[in-house]
Amino acid sequence: MGGIFSKKGPSGFSSWSTAEEVTEGIDGSGVTAIVTGGSSGILAETSRVLALRGVHVFMVVRNTEAGERVKEAILTEVPDAKVDVRELDLSSLESVRKFGANYCSSGLPLNFLVNNAGLGAAPFKLSKDGTEMQFATNHLGHILLTQLLLEIMKTTSRESKVEGRIVNVSSSLHPDGYSEGIRFNKINDEARHNRYYAYARSKLANLVHTNELTRRLKKEGVKITANSRHPGMIFTNIGRHDLLLSCFFGVSGLFNKTKTVPQGAATSCFLALNPQVKGVSGEYFVDSNVGKQSSQAKDADLAKKTVGF
Repeated sequence: MGGIFSKKGPSGFSSWSTAEEVTEGIDGSGVTAIVTGGSSGILAETSRVLALRGVHVFMVVRNTEAGERVKEAILTEVPDAKVDVRELDLSSLESVRKFGANYCSSGLPLNFLVNNAGLGAAPFKLSKDGTEMQFATNHLGHILLTQLLLEIMKTTSRESKVEGRIVNVSSSLHPDGYSEGIRFNKINDEARHNRYYAYARSKLANLVHTNELTRRLKKEGVKITANSRHPGMIFTNIGRHDLLLSCFFGVSGLFNKTKTVPQGAATSCFLALNPQVKGVSGEYFVDSNVGKQSSQAKDADLAKKTVGF
């Protein structure tokens, strides 16, 4: 979990390590990345540090006004940073398709895709497409976005000779959902909805997607890796829908169990830029080190149902 009991792992980093520390001395010039998420917290820090290392960053957010404020803050610190803001609502498949089409027609390259956005412990609600909101935002939006951008990533990797990297956010809570796992036939079952189990279900789906994507990319012989990561316990807007969760984060912070935002963004930046993970794919990272996945996350039959392409 981190805190006073944190120790460095094989990578040389721990839960105390920050995004700047895990990318220190790395030159990301000439590389383009898309980072999804809210206009604060981990997205802002991930974007800032990638831009600091020379990466051309596209911050893909629902609130573009807030995104522009983050961009201006980055440019104040790093005047020559390359940062752009684009609109995307991951809970809407129409919005995802619109963004995907616009980016694909732009002629821009894409080396890294950091799927960071997430909705946590939210009360039951259906998306515009009629799917439980956490599953729609955390999984369906990202899986469609990945599908739409994958050909550009393949082309970029082939032409630039730079390994493409896909980073998906998951959670250490992924084994703690419904006993049946994802429960595809009960995604929208409001009567049996449990906001915590539903969150864990979406995080399990993220892991299964990552592992199946790895299998397919390796089969194609494409130089693109896909890994997932647990950001750690961080008091960000992800807990805004749940008073109990917010209180839990607050109490945990008193005992030095929570991470700061720079520490929470570390693993995403590590997976995107650090040369230690070159060629590594299908792994689940915690504190910039390989962690343990549940047996369900590696279930091949589950993967066929979870991955929609």
